[in-house]
This record gives sequence, C-alpha cells and structure tokens, in this order.
Amino acid sequence: MLTLIKGGYVVDPGSGIEGNYDILIKDEYVCKVLPKSDINEADIKADKIIDASGMTVMPGLIDLHVHLREPGFEYKETIQTGAMAAAAGGFTTICAMPNTKPVLDRSDTIQFVLDRAKEALVNIHPIGAVTIGQEGKELTDIPELIKVGAVGISEDGKSVMDTALYAKAMIEAAKLDTVVFAHCEDKYLAADGVINAGAKAEKLKLAGISNAVEDIIVARDIILAKETGTRLHLCHCSTGGSVKMLGMAKDKGLKVTGETCPHYFTLSDEDITGDDANYKMNPPLRSREDKEAIKDALKNDVLDVIATDHAPHSYEEKIKSMTEAPFGIVGLETALPITYTELVRTGILSLSKMVEKMSLNPAGILGIDRGCIGEGKVADIVIIDHNKEYIIDKNKFYSKSSNTPFHERRVYGKVMYTLVSGEIRYESGSGGLS
Repeated sequence: MLTLIKGGYVVDPGSGIEGNYDILIKDEYVCKVLPKSDINEADIKADKIIDASGMTVMPGLIDLHVHLREPGFEYKETIQTGAMAAAAGGFTTICAMPNTKPVLDRSDTIQFVLDRAKEALVNIHPIGAVTIGQEGKELTDIPELIKVGAVGISEDGKSVMDTALYAKAMIEAAKLDTVVFAHCEDKYLAADGVINAGAKAEKLKLAGISNAVEDIIVARDIILAKETGTRLHLCHCSTGGSVKMLGMAKDKGLKVTGETCPHYFTLSDEDITGDDANYKMNPPLRSREDKEAIKDALKNDVLDVIATDHAPHSYEEKIKSMTEAPFGIVGLETALPITYTELVRTGILSLSKMVEKMSLNPAGILGIDRGCIGEGKVADIVIIDHNKEYIIDKNKFYSKSSNTPFHERRVYGKVMYTLVSGEIRYESGSGGLS
C-alpha cells in the first residue's frame, strides 16, 4: 500500500525538516520525504493521494495524560470513544491514567486495557497505579506492571500523601528507569476547595484552592526525585511557583520534566462567570499572573509538554453546582486548535516548538519511537489546515462527554487528516473516522 501526501508544509523537529515536502508512505512506514519537485507523482502510482496543499503536516500528537474511564465508568467514556476523540483531535498515541474501577493496579487490569487498545483507532499505553486501589497504603507490584506493558506509574487524581511510601515507589521506578507521573496536590490543604482561592472564589462564595496546595507537593516530589534518582514528570502544572521550581530542578540537572494543559495558558479564574462546573478542574484555573507564568515557561522550555488531562464526565454530573460536580474537562478534540490559536498565532511558540511539546518531547519521555516522520519512521501523522477558522461545537465531539469551557470559542487550526501506522483514521468532511 503506497500513500502519497503531497504539497504540504512539513514541520518535523525530530528530523530537522521544515518546509514544502512530499511524503511517501509504504504500508506502515515513511519511505521518502523529498522536496515536491523531486517526486514524480505519475511514476509513483500511489494507491492513495492526499493533497495537503496549503496545509501543515506534522508528526501525530502524543498525549501523556488521558482519562479513558474504562473499566468501570463507561458511561463517561470508553477506550474506543476516547480513541475516536483522540483521532479527531490529531492524537495518534495517548496514555491512559489508572483511576478506573477497578484501578489499573494489577497485571490483569493493565492487560485489559492493552487488549481493548488493539481495537482502538490510535495507540494506547496504560499507566499503572502507585498504590493498590490508589488508597495510598500499599505499593503495587511496580516491576510486574511495567513488565506487562505499563509505560509508567501514577496516582493521578490524587497524591500519595505518605512520603516514605512514595519514596519507596520512586526507588522502584528508578531501578526500572520508568517514569513517575506526579499529580501534585496536598489533599489536606485543598480540603473542600473547588476553584482557585482569590477574589473570584470570594465573589461566588465558593471554597478556594490555594497555590500552596500544588507547590508544596511539587517541592516534595522534586526533592524525592533528587534523592532517589527517579525520572519525575510533573502533571498539569498550573502555578508560577511550580514552574519556577521545575526550572530550578532542571538547572540542577535533575531528571524532571513537566507538562501543562491548554486551559492553564488560555483561561484564568477571571474567566469564570458563575457557578459553572465546566470551569471546574483540578488543579483549578489560576490567576492571570499564573497563566502568564505558564506561557513564559512554555516559551522558555521550562515546561516540556502540552497534555490534555482529558477528563470526561456525564452531562448530569457537570450540570450540578461546583460544590457537587466532579473535577475535570475534556480536551482531546480542542487541544490542538486552542494551542495553535493561543500560542502559535500569537508568536509565543513556533510551529516547530508546538510539535516538540505535543509530539517529540512526549515520545522522548515515554521512550517510544514516535514523534518524528523522517524516513524509516512509523507513519503517525496529522495534517491540519492552519488557516481554517471555525467555532468549537461540543455537540459534535466524538467523545461520549462534552464538558468543556471552550464551547463556541473561535479557533484556528482544524485537523483534516490523522494517520496511524500509515492508515487514515480520521478525515474531516468525509465521514470522519475510519
């Protein structure tokens, strides 16, 4: 099977390619990336030709932070519907967090996700839990989880508050050279908070969550990473303090990386107009100053990754007051256009830097041979119309859930094609998914 992607503007920092190139794909792999004038379309006799003229061609996006909800919460999302949302959003590889029911804390639950992933439209890698049942009392069999196929460990959705136990987990992870994905939240300090502590919380008479809730655990986890030598990845950074500490850790040569999410560099607590749970996520939307600090950290490469923290919930759950509704918003189908609109079109990031943070760097953290579309690489590719302006419509999401603060937001950068291992898994305007 030969597929030709012709006439596109290719952006691939992993191979150092940027410019107008044609890409020839044979079966699963890229076999040629050549200037358009060097490929004679008539001689190739491709089985499939994709005209990418006027569009941008990039490595498929990789999301380190997705909640697929299966097993246990299939009414919110399933592995299949989450993969559909990923393909529609330009993601070709996603990582499934362990806070399911049952928790991904045993080899059989990890294997369940891997088996279900075989039928999915995109590549899916499970992340194993740090403690049994995510109860923070007893470590999982971390070597066994990694052996079966987990790409790291995390207690995402909460922090392991027992520091001694968490240190043991980090020691195990360091022995295996696997990644610890850290959700940094002092649950005792967070208490019953639902939005950022500050004037907006006071105005809406809602309990606040201070920056210290995140910053204290960030500091603790960096110290533990230094002592244990583990590879630490800080999830969904939202405060100026957390990225400052991340920068200091990097300056000291520690093996620490960090991610943020589109909502943290696009919105602040000032954008919350009322008691609307579509603006409730954990960590919460922070101050305008924190939002600017996150953007600076992305621009200066302190933050390595842009992830989604895709957290689907049912309409019935999110229609409730913030005091009762669960934390989280969906993000797989909005992350690319939000990032392109807010960071690339404004000059904060170049296209190449966006690809680094949404594809190349995540692949490096996972240690997988993805995030690059050079010759001989697996053909995981996304093609976007960077000039296409459209309005986000939550009613058209492929996800089972539509809890988003970005409904009716005007954006640029529409996903036109998503290819996984050389096969078209999403095509805009022609039936969508395949």
